[in-house]
Amino acid sequence: MGLLSEFKKFAVKGNVIDLAVGVVIGAAFGGITKSLVDDVIMPPLGLLISNVDFSRLKLVLKEAVVANGEVVEQAVSINYGSFLQAVVNFLIIAFAIFILVRTINRLREKEAAKPAPPSNKQEMLLAEIRDLLKNDNVPNTPEQKQV
Repeated sequence: MGLLSEFKKFAVKGNVIDLAVGVVIGAAFGGITKSLVDDVIMPPLGLLISNVDFSRLKLVLKEAVVANGEVVEQAVSINYGSFLQAVVNFLIIAFAIFILVRTINRLREKEAAKPAPPSNKQEMLLAEIRDLLKNDNVPNTPEQKQV
């Protein structure tokens, strides 16, 4: 099998297309959670912690060099505020994915617990007898049959 035909077979499989859709939706979901963190969660959190804007938190290692009002050399800093926002963003995405996977697994467990429907008439009759015996609707002794 040639490389091109093998790649074509791989690319048109349903799982690859599902994965591509997941990546696109995941990117959009990432944008939503970034906005949620940056615009909704962090401002009130910063307000609670003495009006701190997390995006501006940084540790300056070297100050910028300014000559005649122009920046000659940029400042060198560790922007840990942006990192904190990225961590909160990750935690929100991870929690949402956890809830989604948990829900899917529970639905799968419920589906697996259900008995498979009978495929022919004999299996249907046996399933019906089993259910009747399980519910005790069929008399078990000759005395019960006469009553």
